Amino acid sequence: MKKKILNILRKSKDEYISGERLSEELGITRAGIWKHIKSLKEAGYVIESISNRGYKLVSTPDIIDGEEILPLLTTKYIGRNFIHFDEVDSTNVQCRRECSNNPIEGMVVAAEEQTSGKGRLGRSWISPKGTGIWMSIVLKPNISPMVAPRATLIGAAAVYTALKDMGISVGIKWPNDIVINGKKICGILTEMNAEIERVNYVIMGIGINVNMELFPDELKEKATSLKNEIGNEVDRKKLVANILNNLEVFYEDFKNTGDISRVIEICREGSLLINKEVRVINGNNEVICTVIDIDDEGELIVKHKDGTINRVISGEVSVRGIYGYV
Repeated sequence: MKKKILNILRKSKDEYISGERLSEELGITRAGIWKHIKSLKEAGYVIESISNRGYKLVSTPDIIDGEEILPLLTTKYIGRNFIHFDEVDSTNVQCRRECSNNPIEGMVVAAEEQTSGKGRLGRSWISPKGTGIWMSIVLKPNISPMVAPRATLIGAAAVYTALKDMGISVGIKWPNDIVINGKKICGILTEMNAEIERVNYVIMGIGINVNMELFPDELKEKATSLKNEIGNEVDRKKLVANILNNLEVFYEDFKNTGDISRVIEICREGSLLINKEVRVINGNNEVICTVIDIDDEGELIVKHKDGTINRVISGEVSVRGIYGYV
């Protein structure tokens, strides 16, 4: 019922809607309307109430739940099933729990805070409350497990494009990081549930430092937030919706054929590594080489000092700049 009241108030924009009209449209008493309005106010919605005029929605809370995101979506299925938590251990872990009985394609699990956020290669991800985007998306592509890692590049392209559409200039550090001014603001963690020849589902976790201001000393040189770099807060709800809208467009090409040609072009456009010397780290081994390109399969093409050329597969290594993170 609260969702229906919100929808009516949103559509009315700057006009007041009387309690009587809400009561008639929704088939409940005016006292019932008042109780729901009170509950919405307690949840952070600013709603003006004036006698003989009614109710007007003034502002919405800075939360990334379905009621806030759904009106901003242009998707057919991604984000249409949106599950929001105030706190979880990890959105990827919670997503797996949600998928245990019935994995729904396009389902999103989002949280205001993660207590045990996960990064790539077993790293942790700091996820304080209300300052970032911590979400995971369920995908069910009809592809071989061998090409499933390409989904990470789809996520990177979606985040890059969403930020670009909002006028924020960032770069892509292959395969899964989004970087601004030489520091990381976003990481993407893709995990899959699969059989030998078939992917059951993929969980794409996206973590973005949006409006965080403080970072631990050990992260200050390589991590930052959008707010710290551009000087003002970013609308988390708008950014989530932009990412999901772009993600569905790019994912549609991929889900049945594995095609990521459009995504590869975006990753090349935004690449911070092409034509740069980097360190490729695999366990205790470290090799210095020059990045030539990202190939059509999404793998990094590097040239060694002796002239040999190799492909670097994303699941096996870390790539770093010679003197720092990028």
